[in-house]
Amino acid sequence: MSTGCRTSTASNRETAERHGWTVVHEYTDNDKSAAKADVVRDDFEAMLRALRAGELADGTAVQGVVIVAEDRLARRPGDYERFVEAITYQDGRVFADARGMKDLYSEDTESMGLFGAVISKMEVRKMQRRMRRSHRMRAQQGLPVGGTRPFGWKPDRLTLDPNEAPLVRQAILDLISGRSLHSITNEWRRKGVRTSLGNEWLTSSVKVTVRNARVCGWREINGELVRDPAGNPVVGQWEPIVTPDQWMAVKNIFDARRGHYIYRDGRVGQILASDFREPNYLLTGFLRCGRAKPDGSLCNAPLRVTHHKDCVQHIYLCPTKTVGGCGGVGRRGDMVDLFISEAVLAKLEEVQLAASAEPVEWTGKAEYDDAKSRLEELRVQWTAGNVTNELFFSVAPELEKRIARLRTEAQNFTAATQRRQVRSATDIAEIRRRWYLPEEEGGLPLTIKRSYIREALLAVIIYPAGKGRRKFNPDLLEPIWREG
Repeated sequence: MSTGCRTSTASNRETAERHGWTVVHEYTDNDKSAAKADVVRDDFEAMLRALRAGELADGTAVQGVVIVAEDRLARRPGDYERFVEAITYQDGRVFADARGMKDLYSEDTESMGLFGAVISKMEVRKMQRRMRRSHRMRAQQGLPVGGTRPFGWKPDRLTLDPNEAPLVRQAILDLISGRSLHSITNEWRRKGVRTSLGNEWLTSSVKVTVRNARVCGWREINGELVRDPAGNPVVGQWEPIVTPDQWMAVKNIFDARRGHYIYRDGRVGQILASDFREPNYLLTGFLRCGRAKPDGSLCNAPLRVTHHKDCVQHIYLCPTKTVGGCGGVGRRGDMVDLFISEAVLAKLEEVQLAASAEPVEWTGKAEYDDAKSRLEELRVQWTAGNVTNELFFSVAPELEKRIARLRTEAQNFTAATQRRQVRSATDIAEIRRRWYLPEEEGGLPLTIKRSYIREALLAVIIYPAGKGRRKFNPDLLEPIWREG
Protein backbone atom coordinates (compact mmCIF):
# COMPACT_ATOMS: atom_id res chain seq x y z
CA MET A 1 0.00 0.00 0.00
CA SER A 2 1.38 3.43 -0.91
CA THR A 3 0.55 6.73 0.71
CA GLY A 4 0.02 10.02 -1.13
CA CYS A 5 1.97 13.28 -1.20
CA ARG A 6 2.04 15.85 1.60
CA THR A 7 0.06 13.71 4.02
CA SER A 8 -0.05 12.93 7.71
CA THR A 9 1.75 9.62 8.18
CA ALA A 10 -0.13 8.68 11.35
CA SER A 11 -3.55 9.33 9.76
CA ASN A 12 -2.62 7.31 6.68
CA ARG A 13 -1.52 4.32 8.73
CA GLU A 14 -4.70 4.42 10.85
CA THR A 15 -6.85 4.53 7.69
CA ALA A 16 -4.91 1.65 6.13
CA GLU A 17 -5.13 -0.48 9.29
CA ARG A 18 -8.86 0.17 9.55
CA HIS A 19 -9.31 -1.48 6.16
CA GLY A 20 -6.80 -4.24 6.81
CA TRP A 21 -4.23 -2.84 4.38
CA THR A 22 -0.44 -2.61 4.79
CA VAL A 23 1.58 0.53 4.10
CA VAL A 24 4.62 -0.48 2.05
CA HIS A 25 5.98 2.98 1.21
CA GLU A 26 5.36 6.62 2.07
CA TYR A 27 5.65 9.54 -0.36
CA THR A 28 5.94 13.03 1.11
CA ASP A 29 6.55 16.35 -0.66
CA ASN A 30 6.76 18.82 2.19
CA ASP A 31 7.02 22.55 1.46
CA LYS A 32 6.19 22.05 -2.22
CA SER A 33 3.00 23.67 -3.46
CA ALA A 34 0.59 21.42 -5.35
CA ALA A 35 -1.06 24.49 -6.88
CA LYS A 36 1.88 25.90 -8.86
CA ALA A 37 2.51 24.57 -12.34
CA ASP A 38 6.26 25.26 -12.25
CA VAL A 39 6.84 23.28 -9.02
CA VAL A 40 8.05 19.71 -9.52
CA ARG A 41 6.96 17.38 -6.70
CA ASP A 42 9.50 14.60 -6.89
CA ASP A 43 7.67 12.15 -4.61
CA PHE A 44 4.36 12.72 -6.41
CA GLU A 45 6.02 11.88 -9.74
CA ALA A 46 7.71 8.83 -8.19
CA MET A 47 4.34 7.63 -6.85
CA LEU A 48 2.79 7.88 -10.32
CA ARG A 49 5.64 5.83 -11.79
CA ALA A 50 5.22 3.18 -9.08
CA LEU A 51 1.47 3.00 -9.71
CA ARG A 52 1.92 2.53 -13.45
CA ALA A 53 4.56 -0.15 -12.89
CA GLY A 54 2.51 -1.81 -10.14
CA GLU A 55 5.55 -2.12 -7.93
CA LEU A 56 8.27 -0.19 -6.12
CA ALA A 57 11.87 -0.07 -7.22
CA ASP A 58 12.68 -3.03 -4.96
CA GLY A 59 9.89 -5.12 -6.51
CA THR A 60 7.33 -4.71 -3.70
CA ALA A 61 3.81 -4.80 -5.14
CA VAL A 62 1.66 -1.66 -4.96
CA GLN A 63 -2.12 -2.13 -4.91
CA GLY A 64 -3.50 1.26 -3.89
CA VAL A 65 -3.08 4.63 -2.24
CA VAL A 66 -4.13 6.17 1.08
CA ILE A 67 -4.21 9.94 1.58
CA VAL A 68 -5.56 12.40 4.17
CA ALA A 69 -7.53 14.60 1.75
CA GLU A 70 -7.68 15.02 -2.01
CA ASP A 71 -6.61 18.69 -1.87
CA ARG A 72 -3.32 17.47 -0.35
CA LEU A 73 -2.87 15.10 -3.27
CA ALA A 74 -3.55 17.48 -6.19
CA ARG A 75 -4.80 21.04 -6.55
CA ARG A 76 -4.66 21.19 -10.31
CA PRO A 77 -7.08 19.24 -12.54
CA GLY A 78 -4.24 18.03 -14.75
CA ASP A 79 -2.38 16.44 -11.82
CA TYR A 80 -5.56 14.79 -10.54
CA GLU A 81 -6.26 13.31 -14.00
CA ARG A 82 -2.70 11.94 -14.17
CA PHE A 83 -3.14 10.36 -10.73
CA VAL A 84 -6.46 8.70 -11.68
CA GLU A 85 -4.97 7.36 -14.91
CA ALA A 86 -1.98 5.91 -13.01
CA ILE A 87 -3.96 4.25 -10.21
CA THR A 88 -6.58 2.80 -12.58
CA TYR A 89 -3.93 1.63 -15.05
CA GLN A 90 -4.53 -1.84 -13.60
CA ASP A 91 -7.83 -3.23 -12.32
CA GLY A 92 -8.49 -3.92 -8.64
CA ARG A 93 -6.61 -0.95 -7.14
CA VAL A 94 -7.98 0.56 -3.91
CA PHE A 95 -8.06 4.20 -2.82
CA ALA A 96 -9.03 5.88 0.45
CA ASP A 97 -8.80 9.14 2.35
CA ALA A 98 -9.56 9.95 5.99
CA ARG A 99 -13.30 9.72 5.32
CA GLY A 100 -13.22 6.26 3.82
CA MET A 101 -12.79 4.26 0.64
CA LYS A 102 -13.52 5.65 -2.82
CA ASP A 103 -13.99 3.80 -6.07
CA LEU A 104 -11.92 5.67 -8.65
CA TYR A 105 -13.11 3.26 -11.33
CA SER A 106 -16.53 4.88 -10.99
CA GLU A 107 -17.09 7.80 -13.35
CA ASP A 108 -19.12 9.65 -10.70
CA THR A 109 -16.32 9.39 -8.14
CA GLU A 110 -13.70 10.47 -10.65
CA SER A 111 -15.86 13.44 -11.70
CA MET A 112 -16.36 14.53 -8.10
CA GLY A 113 -12.63 14.34 -7.46
CA LEU A 114 -11.91 16.33 -10.59
CA PHE A 115 -14.51 18.90 -9.59
CA GLY A 116 -12.88 19.12 -6.15
CA ALA A 117 -9.49 19.81 -7.78
CA VAL A 118 -11.07 22.60 -9.85
CA ILE A 119 -12.63 24.18 -6.75
CA SER A 120 -9.32 23.88 -4.91
CA LYS A 121 -7.49 25.59 -7.79
CA MET A 122 -10.08 28.38 -7.79
CA GLU A 123 -9.54 28.94 -4.07
CA VAL A 124 -5.80 29.07 -4.55
CA ARG A 125 -6.19 31.67 -7.29
CA LYS A 126 -8.48 33.74 -5.07
CA MET A 127 -5.86 33.70 -2.31
CA GLN A 128 -3.13 34.64 -4.77
CA ARG A 129 -5.18 37.56 -6.12
CA ARG A 130 -5.89 38.76 -2.58
CA MET A 131 -2.19 38.59 -1.75
CA ARG A 132 -1.24 40.48 -4.93
CA ARG A 133 -3.84 43.17 -4.22
CA SER A 134 -2.63 43.48 -0.63
CA HIS A 135 0.99 43.64 -1.79
CA ARG A 136 0.23 46.36 -4.35
CA MET A 137 -1.87 48.32 -1.86
CA ARG A 138 1.01 48.32 0.62
CA ALA A 139 3.36 49.33 -2.17
CA GLN A 140 1.16 52.27 -3.20
CA GLN A 141 1.07 53.38 0.43
CA GLY A 142 4.87 53.22 0.62
CA LEU A 143 4.81 50.53 3.30
CA PRO A 144 7.66 47.99 3.59
CA VAL A 145 7.00 44.33 2.88
CA GLY A 146 7.77 41.31 5.01
CA GLY A 147 10.28 38.60 4.33
CA THR A 148 14.03 38.77 4.74
CA ARG A 149 15.38 41.99 6.26
CA PRO A 150 16.82 44.11 3.43
CA PHE A 151 20.55 44.67 3.80
CA GLY A 152 21.21 48.26 4.85
CA TRP A 153 18.22 48.64 7.17
CA LYS A 154 17.42 47.65 10.73
CA PRO A 155 14.81 44.94 11.45
CA ASP A 156 12.03 47.56 11.35
CA ARG A 157 12.87 47.93 7.61
CA LEU A 158 12.54 51.70 7.98
CA THR A 159 15.67 52.87 9.78
CA LEU A 160 19.12 52.71 8.19
CA ASP A 161 21.65 50.37 9.74
CA PRO A 162 24.71 52.50 10.62
CA ASN A 163 27.14 49.76 9.58
CA GLU A 164 25.48 48.34 6.46
CA ALA A 165 23.98 51.44 4.81
CA PRO A 166 27.37 53.16 4.25
CA LEU A 167 28.63 50.01 2.52
CA VAL A 168 25.71 50.03 0.08
CA ARG A 169 26.09 53.77 -0.53
CA GLN A 170 29.80 53.47 -1.26
CA ALA A 171 29.24 50.44 -3.50
CA ILE A 172 26.76 52.42 -5.61
CA LEU A 173 29.10 55.40 -5.87
CA ASP A 174 31.96 53.06 -6.81
CA LEU A 175 29.87 51.39 -9.52
CA ILE A 176 29.04 54.78 -10.99
CA SER A 177 32.73 55.59 -10.95
CA GLY A 178 33.47 52.41 -12.89
CA ARG A 179 34.38 49.87 -10.24
CA SER A 180 33.38 46.27 -10.89
CA LEU A 181 30.86 44.22 -8.93
CA HIS A 182 33.50 41.54 -8.56
CA SER A 183 35.90 43.98 -6.92
CA ILE A 184 33.24 45.26 -4.50
CA THR A 185 32.20 41.71 -3.63
CA ASN A 186 35.81 40.73 -2.90
CA GLU A 187 36.24 43.76 -0.64
CA TRP A 188 33.10 42.92 1.35
CA ARG A 189 34.24 39.34 1.74
CA ARG A 190 37.69 40.45 2.88
CA LYS A 191 36.09 42.70 5.50
CA GLY A 192 33.89 39.85 6.73
CA VAL A 193 30.63 41.55 5.71
CA ARG A 194 27.68 39.15 5.70
CA THR A 195 24.23 39.28 4.14
CA SER A 196 21.18 39.81 6.32
CA LEU A 197 20.87 36.01 6.43
CA GLY A 198 24.48 35.62 7.55
CA ASN A 199 25.79 34.27 4.23
CA GLU A 200 28.89 35.31 2.29
CA TRP A 201 28.30 37.82 -0.47
CA LEU A 202 28.24 36.75 -4.11
CA THR A 203 28.47 39.04 -7.12
CA SER A 204 24.85 38.25 -7.94
CA SER A 205 23.60 39.13 -4.46
CA VAL A 206 25.51 42.44 -4.46
CA LYS A 207 23.94 43.22 -7.84
CA VAL A 208 20.44 42.53 -6.50
CA THR A 209 21.10 44.82 -3.53
CA VAL A 210 22.37 47.83 -5.49
CA ARG A 211 19.76 47.44 -8.27
CA ASN A 212 16.83 47.43 -5.86
CA ALA A 213 14.93 50.73 -6.11
CA ARG A 214 14.48 50.58 -2.35
CA VAL A 215 17.97 52.05 -1.94
CA CYS A 216 16.70 55.42 -3.24
CA GLY A 217 13.36 55.25 -1.42
CA TRP A 218 11.26 53.95 -4.33
CA ARG A 219 9.26 50.75 -4.59
CA GLU A 220 9.29 48.03 -7.26
CA ILE A 221 6.99 45.10 -8.01
CA ASN A 222 8.26 42.47 -10.45
CA GLY A 223 10.95 44.84 -11.67
CA GLU A 224 8.55 47.73 -12.39
CA LEU A 225 8.42 50.95 -10.38
CA VAL A 226 5.20 51.49 -8.45
CA ARG A 227 3.73 54.83 -9.49
CA ASP A 228 0.99 57.09 -8.18
CA PRO A 229 -2.00 58.24 -10.32
CA ALA A 230 0.11 61.14 -11.63
CA GLY A 231 2.76 58.70 -12.89
CA ASN A 232 5.40 59.59 -10.31
CA PRO A 233 7.31 56.86 -8.43
CA VAL A 234 5.82 56.11 -5.01
CA VAL A 235 8.18 57.15 -2.22
CA GLY A 236 8.45 54.61 0.58
CA GLN A 237 8.33 55.36 4.29
CA TRP A 238 11.85 54.03 4.85
CA GLU A 239 15.04 56.07 4.87
CA PRO A 240 16.82 56.08 1.48
CA ILE A 241 20.51 55.23 1.14
CA VAL A 242 21.23 57.14 -2.09
CA THR A 243 19.45 59.67 -4.28
CA PRO A 244 17.15 58.62 -7.16
CA ASP A 245 19.67 60.04 -9.66
CA GLN A 246 22.42 57.84 -8.26
CA TRP A 247 20.21 54.76 -8.40
CA MET A 248 19.19 55.58 -11.97
CA ALA A 249 22.86 55.86 -12.92
CA VAL A 250 23.50 52.33 -11.63
CA LYS A 251 20.36 51.04 -13.34
CA ASN A 252 21.46 52.50 -16.67
CA ILE A 253 24.87 50.86 -16.30
CA PHE A 254 23.31 47.42 -15.86
CA ASP A 255 20.67 48.02 -18.54
CA ALA A 256 23.42 48.85 -21.02
CA ARG A 257 25.17 45.56 -20.24
CA ARG A 258 22.08 43.43 -20.72
CA GLY A 259 22.46 40.95 -23.56
CA HIS A 260 26.17 41.61 -24.05
CA TYR A 261 29.11 39.32 -23.55
CA ILE A 262 31.36 40.39 -20.70
CA TYR A 263 35.01 39.82 -21.60
CA ARG A 264 37.63 38.79 -19.06
CA ASP A 265 39.19 42.25 -19.16
CA GLY A 266 35.82 43.80 -18.44
CA ARG A 267 34.83 44.95 -21.95
CA VAL A 268 31.12 44.87 -22.79
CA GLY A 269 30.84 44.76 -26.55
CA GLN A 270 32.69 47.68 -28.15
CA ILE A 271 31.06 50.47 -26.16
CA LEU A 272 30.72 49.94 -22.43
CA ALA A 273 33.61 48.48 -20.50
CA SER A 274 33.86 47.87 -16.79
CA ASP A 275 36.25 45.44 -15.18
CA PHE A 276 34.62 42.16 -14.27
CA ARG A 277 37.43 41.15 -11.99
CA GLU A 278 40.11 43.04 -10.13
CA PRO A 279 43.15 43.42 -12.46
CA ASN A 280 46.73 43.21 -11.27
CA TYR A 281 48.26 46.01 -13.33
CA LEU A 282 47.03 49.44 -14.33
CA LEU A 283 47.57 49.44 -18.11
CA THR A 284 47.22 45.84 -19.29
CA GLY A 285 45.04 45.86 -22.39
CA PHE A 286 45.79 49.49 -23.22
CA LEU A 287 49.45 49.32 -24.30
CA ARG A 288 50.40 48.51 -27.90
CA CYS A 289 53.76 47.85 -29.49
CA GLY A 290 54.95 50.67 -31.76
CA ARG A 291 57.88 48.89 -33.42
CA ALA A 292 57.81 49.12 -37.20
CA LYS A 293 57.65 45.99 -39.36
CA PRO A 294 59.64 45.60 -42.59
CA ASP A 295 56.60 46.79 -44.58
CA GLY A 296 56.38 49.97 -42.48
CA SER A 297 53.30 49.01 -40.48
CA LEU A 298 53.38 48.85 -36.69
CA CYS A 299 53.54 45.60 -34.75
CA ASN A 300 50.55 46.77 -32.67
CA ALA A 301 50.61 43.67 -30.45
CA PRO A 302 49.22 44.21 -26.92
CA LEU A 303 52.01 44.38 -24.35
CA ARG A 304 52.16 41.87 -21.54
CA VAL A 305 53.57 42.12 -18.03
CA THR A 306 56.77 40.34 -17.07
CA HIS A 307 59.41 40.57 -14.34
CA HIS A 308 63.22 40.43 -14.38
CA LYS A 309 65.22 39.19 -11.44
CA ASP A 310 67.40 42.32 -11.49
CA CYS A 311 64.41 44.73 -11.66
CA VAL A 312 62.02 45.31 -8.73
CA GLN A 313 59.33 46.91 -10.90
CA HIS A 314 57.11 45.14 -13.39
CA ILE A 315 57.90 45.50 -17.09
CA TYR A 316 55.50 45.91 -20.03
CA LEU A 317 56.88 43.77 -22.85
CA CYS A 318 55.81 42.92 -26.37
CA PRO A 319 55.36 39.13 -26.61
CA THR A 320 57.59 37.02 -28.82
CA LYS A 321 56.88 36.18 -32.46
CA THR A 322 55.63 32.72 -31.53
CA VAL A 323 52.61 34.29 -29.80
CA GLY A 324 51.91 37.10 -32.25
CA GLY A 325 54.29 39.87 -31.16
CA CYS A 326 57.79 40.93 -32.10
CA GLY A 327 59.51 40.91 -28.71
CA GLY A 328 61.24 44.18 -29.59
CA VAL A 329 59.67 46.65 -27.12
CA GLY A 330 59.83 46.70 -23.34
CA ARG A 331 59.42 49.50 -20.81
CA ARG A 332 59.48 49.97 -17.02
CA GLY A 333 55.92 49.54 -15.84
CA ASP A 334 56.02 51.99 -12.93
CA MET A 335 57.24 54.85 -15.14
CA VAL A 336 54.65 54.15 -17.83
CA ASP A 337 51.90 53.94 -15.20
CA LEU A 338 53.00 57.28 -13.71
CA PHE A 339 53.15 59.14 -17.02
CA ILE A 340 49.78 57.84 -18.29
CA SER A 341 48.17 58.48 -14.90
CA GLU A 342 49.24 62.13 -15.00
CA ALA A 343 48.04 62.47 -18.59
CA VAL A 344 44.63 60.98 -17.73
CA LEU A 345 44.24 63.15 -14.63
CA ALA A 346 44.95 66.22 -16.74
CA LYS A 347 42.37 65.02 -19.24
CA LEU A 348 39.83 64.59 -16.44
CA GLU A 349 40.29 68.24 -15.52
CA GLU A 350 39.53 69.23 -19.12
CA VAL A 351 36.47 67.00 -19.25
CA GLN A 352 35.22 68.35 -15.92
CA LEU A 353 35.48 71.92 -17.15
CA ALA A 354 33.74 71.03 -20.42
CA ALA A 355 30.95 69.16 -18.61
CA SER A 356 30.28 72.11 -16.31
CA ALA A 357 30.27 74.56 -19.20
CA GLU A 358 27.76 72.97 -21.57
CA PRO A 359 25.81 69.67 -21.51
CA VAL A 360 26.49 67.28 -24.39
CA GLU A 361 23.64 65.61 -26.27
CA TRP A 362 23.71 62.14 -27.77
CA THR A 363 24.48 62.45 -31.47
CA GLY A 364 22.49 59.36 -32.45
CA LYS A 365 19.08 60.62 -31.30
CA ALA A 366 17.93 61.72 -34.78
CA GLU A 367 18.90 58.36 -36.32
CA TYR A 368 17.20 56.51 -33.46
CA ASP A 369 13.94 58.47 -33.84
CA ASP A 370 14.02 58.03 -37.62
CA ALA A 371 14.48 54.24 -37.36
CA LYS A 372 11.59 53.95 -34.91
CA SER A 373 9.33 56.07 -37.15
CA ARG A 374 10.20 53.99 -40.22
CA LEU A 375 9.47 50.74 -38.39
CA GLU A 376 6.15 52.03 -37.07
CA GLU A 377 5.13 53.27 -40.53
CA LEU A 378 6.09 49.91 -42.02
CA ARG A 379 3.93 48.10 -39.46
CA VAL A 380 0.96 50.38 -40.19
CA GLN A 381 1.28 49.76 -43.94
CA TRP A 382 1.66 46.01 -43.42
CA THR A 383 -1.39 45.87 -41.14
CA ALA A 384 -3.41 47.77 -43.75
CA GLY A 385 -2.35 45.26 -46.42
CA ASN A 386 -0.31 47.75 -48.42
CA VAL A 387 2.97 45.89 -47.84
CA THR A 388 3.57 42.23 -48.66
CA ASN A 389 4.68 39.74 -46.02
CA GLU A 390 7.92 39.15 -47.90
CA LEU A 391 8.81 42.84 -47.91
CA PHE A 392 7.78 43.38 -44.28
CA PHE A 393 9.70 40.42 -42.87
CA SER A 394 12.81 41.25 -44.89
CA VAL A 395 12.95 44.94 -43.87
CA ALA A 396 11.57 44.89 -40.30
CA PRO A 397 14.32 42.69 -38.76
CA GLU A 398 17.06 45.03 -39.99
CA LEU A 399 15.25 48.06 -38.58
CA GLU A 400 14.75 46.25 -35.27
CA LYS A 401 18.47 45.41 -35.09
CA ARG A 402 19.39 49.03 -35.77
CA ILE A 403 16.94 50.27 -33.12
CA ALA A 404 18.32 47.79 -30.58
CA ARG A 405 21.90 48.91 -31.33
CA LEU A 406 21.00 52.58 -31.04
CA ARG A 407 19.06 51.97 -27.85
CA THR A 408 22.14 50.34 -26.33
CA GLU A 409 24.27 53.30 -27.42
CA ALA A 410 21.77 55.67 -25.82
CA GLN A 411 21.88 53.75 -22.54
CA ASN A 412 25.67 53.74 -22.63
CA PHE A 413 25.74 57.48 -23.31
CA THR A 414 23.31 58.16 -20.46
CA ALA A 415 25.33 56.01 -18.06
CA ALA A 416 28.57 57.77 -19.06
CA THR A 417 26.95 61.19 -18.71
CA GLN A 418 25.65 60.36 -15.27
CA ARG A 419 29.06 59.05 -14.26
CA ARG A 420 30.61 62.34 -15.36
CA GLN A 421 27.97 64.29 -13.44
CA VAL A 422 28.71 62.34 -10.30
CA ARG A 423 32.44 62.78 -10.82
CA SER A 424 32.10 66.51 -11.52
CA ALA A 425 30.90 66.92 -7.95
CA THR A 426 34.16 65.40 -6.76
CA ASP A 427 37.22 67.61 -6.46
CA ILE A 428 39.78 66.45 -9.02
CA ALA A 429 42.46 67.13 -6.43
CA GLU A 430 40.84 64.48 -4.21
CA ILE A 431 40.86 61.99 -7.08
CA ARG A 432 44.50 62.78 -7.69
CA ARG A 433 45.33 62.34 -4.00
CA ARG A 434 43.56 58.96 -3.79
CA TRP A 435 45.06 57.83 -7.12
CA TYR A 436 48.52 57.35 -5.62
CA LEU A 437 47.49 55.99 -2.22
CA PRO A 438 47.44 52.24 -1.48
CA GLU A 439 43.90 50.89 -1.54
CA GLU A 440 44.06 49.87 2.13
CA GLU A 441 44.77 53.52 2.98
CA GLY A 442 41.81 54.88 1.06
CA GLY A 443 43.28 54.78 -2.43
CA LEU A 444 41.18 54.20 -5.54
CA PRO A 445 40.75 50.54 -6.54
CA LEU A 446 42.38 49.56 -9.81
CA THR A 447 39.01 49.04 -11.50
CA ILE A 448 38.04 52.65 -10.87
CA LYS A 449 41.40 53.91 -12.12
CA ARG A 450 41.05 51.77 -15.24
CA SER A 451 37.53 53.11 -15.84
CA TYR A 452 38.93 56.67 -15.83
CA ILE A 453 41.66 55.58 -18.23
CA ARG A 454 39.24 53.72 -20.48
CA GLU A 455 36.92 56.70 -20.82
CA ALA A 456 39.86 58.93 -21.76
CA LEU A 457 42.02 56.61 -23.88
CA LEU A 458 41.61 54.14 -26.70
CA ALA A 459 45.19 52.88 -26.42
CA VAL A 460 48.79 53.88 -25.75
CA ILE A 461 51.45 53.13 -28.37
CA ILE A 462 54.95 52.52 -26.99
CA TYR A 463 57.76 53.06 -29.50
CA PRO A 464 61.21 51.37 -29.28
CA ALA A 465 63.87 53.14 -27.22
CA GLY A 466 66.84 51.42 -28.84
CA LYS A 467 69.16 48.68 -27.63
CA GLY A 468 70.47 48.47 -24.10
CA ARG A 469 69.31 50.26 -20.98
CA ARG A 470 68.24 53.83 -21.65
CA LYS A 471 66.71 56.63 -19.63
CA PHE A 472 62.93 56.62 -19.64
CA ASN A 473 61.64 58.91 -22.40
CA PRO A 474 57.92 59.83 -22.17
CA ASP A 475 58.05 61.15 -25.76
CA LEU A 476 58.11 57.51 -26.91
CA LEU A 477 54.62 57.00 -25.44
CA GLU A 478 51.74 58.11 -27.69
CA PRO A 479 48.31 58.20 -26.00
CA ILE A 480 45.42 57.69 -28.43
CA TRP A 481 42.64 59.78 -26.90
CA ARG A 482 38.95 59.20 -27.37
CA GLU A 483 37.14 61.84 -29.36
CA GLY A 484 34.55 64.01 -27.65
